[in-house]
Amino acid sequence: MNRALIVLMTLAPAAAFAHPGHGDHGLVSGFTHPLLGWDHLLAMVAVGMLAVLGREQKAWQLPLAFVAAMVAGALLGIGGVGMAGVETGILASLVVLGGMLAAGVTGFTGLALGLCALFGLFHGNAHGLELPAHGSALGYFAGFVAATALLHAAGWLAAGKIHATAVRIAGGAMAGAGLLAAI
Repeated sequence: MNRALIVLMTLAPAAAFAHPGHGDHGLVSGFTHPLLGWDHLLAMVAVGMLAVLGREQKAWQLPLAFVAAMVAGALLGIGGVGMAGVETGILASLVVLGGMLAAGVTGFTGLALGLCALFGLFHGNAHGLELPAHGSALGYFAGFVAATALLHAAGWLAAGKIHATAVRIAGGAMAGAGLLAAI
């Protein structure tokens, strides 16, 4: 039993690695990448939830910062530039964004915008490095940007409809998932 547990624990970090093989067409592959990668999905929903948490007029800035930096990171990846620590950055996005939700952090400081941009850069770089060989780069971009916007919107809607305690619990679960994957 102990050996099996050790083997499973050594495989856990591999689950966080980017998710190739979502189809061989640009648009389909780009769209499914954030939806089928649990780490991408949770982080992007967290950004949408965090944008609603403060209930300020400038809530759109967090998802916008994430998406803009994600596109920049993807351009780097498509150009063959892999950022150091991409997978660590993706897991850190879960821990930090989930932790911010769990703590009920409100307000949109420069730090929150900077963190969303930084994490978007990491997620985008992972997307860009996985551009399908036979796919359309433009379609791939359109797909992962559209899926990301939908996930941000889903988080935004969910956080707006559920009780603040449920948002905090969801944030704790997201942070916990990131920590567990890091172990």
